[in-house]
Amino acid sequence: MAQLTCRNLSLGYDGLEILHDLSFEVNAGDYLCIVGENGSGKSTLMKTMLGLQSPIGGKILTGDGLRENEIGYLPQQTLVQRDFPASVWEIVLSGCQSRCGMRPFYSKEEKQLARDNMEKMGISSFAKRCYRELSGGQQQRVLLARALCATQKLLLLDEPVSGLDPKVTQEMYRLIYDLNKNDGITIIMISHDIAAAVKYASHILHVGSEVFFGTKQEYIESEAGRHFADEGSDEG
Repeated sequence: MAQLTCRNLSLGYDGLEILHDLSFEVNAGDYLCIVGENGSGKSTLMKTMLGLQSPIGGKILTGDGLRENEIGYLPQQTLVQRDFPASVWEIVLSGCQSRCGMRPFYSKEEKQLARDNMEKMGISSFAKRCYRELSGGQQQRVLLARALCATQKLLLLDEPVSGLDPKVTQEMYRLIYDLNKNDGITIIMISHDIAAAVKYASHILHVGSEVFFGTKQEYIESEAGRHFADEGSDEG
């Protein structure tokens, strides 16, 4: 049974439809990369999967024991967010808010979960440091630890390596891949990096003038995959 199913989905904003009749499903343990041209609706799709905006038509369903509040989210960072004046510990622990219900405090278990995820991301030594003093790569590790506090099932990542240097980019890709392979966390990631998508993903969703959904190998062999890969090599 699928963890997340998008059925006949139509998406857009301000009355403008940018994706029409989109259907696909994501099973536990999948690593789905969403690729496509700028303005093709990738971020709108992710916001809709998170319930942050409503679809124009169609449905998004959760299953396989996944509840809507068990989805972790790593958004694209804005300049304001990069300058956020909280401690690393406060930010990571805030990922447990959806677990608190009506409680105005964090439990011992939630605090331990935050410590465990900081350890997993290699940022335990930063606990008392101010978030805005960290490098871009360190900040992304903090936000990933925060997202892990919300879920052990499904992570949605919107361009998680945007603005990072090549070395840190590869470290971040490796962290995400390990979460998928070693911890069994389902990954849905928006990416402009077609080479990384093909390297790490199990499935590809290509949106835009051409729409494709299937396995990585099927995408490589598809018209959409060949066209997009050629464009990427031209940019290089």
